[in-house]
Amino acid sequence: METRRVGRSGLRVSRLGLGTLTWGRDTDEHEASEQLRDFADAGGTLVSTAASGSGEAEELLGALLDDVVPRRDLVLALRVGSRGLGAARRTDGSRRSLLADLDDSLARLRTDHVDLLLLGGTDRGTDRGGDVGDDGPGDGGAPVEESLAALAEAQRSGRARYTGLAEHGAWQTARAAALAQAGGAPLVAVEVEHSLVSRWADVDLRDAAAASGVGLLARSPLGGGVLTGKYRHALPADSRAASPHLVHVVEPHLDPSARGVVEAVRTAADGLERSPLEVALAWAADRPGVASAVTGDR
Repeated sequence: METRRVGRSGLRVSRLGLGTLTWGRDTDEHEASEQLRDFADAGGTLVSTAASGSGEAEELLGALLDDVVPRRDLVLALRVGSRGLGAARRTDGSRRSLLADLDDSLARLRTDHVDLLLLGGTDRGTDRGGDVGDDGPGDGGAPVEESLAALAEAQRSGRARYTGLAEHGAWQTARAAALAQAGGAPLVAVEVEHSLVSRWADVDLRDAAAASGVGLLARSPLGGGVLTGKYRHALPADSRAASPHLVHVVEPHLDPSARGVVEAVRTAADGLERSPLEVALAWAADRPGVASAVTGDR
């Protein structure tokens, strides 16, 4: 698998990343082990997880490191500062919370460092409209300077090799990147939802990230599975849209405006003799500035 530099940093990641959102809940140890092994065998390196919920995904990933794939062969990305899913997500960008979350996650992951530490925000803190937080990364209320100082401390202590953002909009990314650069601990990445049915990053964020030397990690490149076409005619009983704790990933992309996109992807896939999944994933992974497209596979 192709590897790419993240922004202007020396960090390199695989073109496709492996997300672990469902691990420990919908994806059991056997399935996760197969995923991780096959991903690494194909040349994949970037594995993304988060300090959220009760830590099931991190604990499962930690149990598989070295036993299934050597820790040194993976680039672990960890999101801190936000907990919960969908409308229930809450953020806390304080130094105390961020460093405590990091230490707890490292214990669950059974490692002494992550390769990329991402400061999480909320959907309200992006440029998609609605209210925007004050100075902090979301609703947590901490000044962005305090949050960035915590990231820098994690980097200086060796607990994080690189740092970045998650779910931040264009102006927030540009401001945080400038402050971090001035503080001597540059940000290298911003992880955001980016797909053919969620293109808000195309408005200003890609340009802001490029100007700041920050690489994009495209989360949910299949639009929660909508772009595969599985929801064209029905709601599969075993799908994420039918799951109470994952419906928030899919529901925003089931509106009428997305149907035309799904049909266009299907038409393109037929013409290219490819699957809709391949077309949608290639679009997201190969957008300008995107270092990796991170998808939570079955």
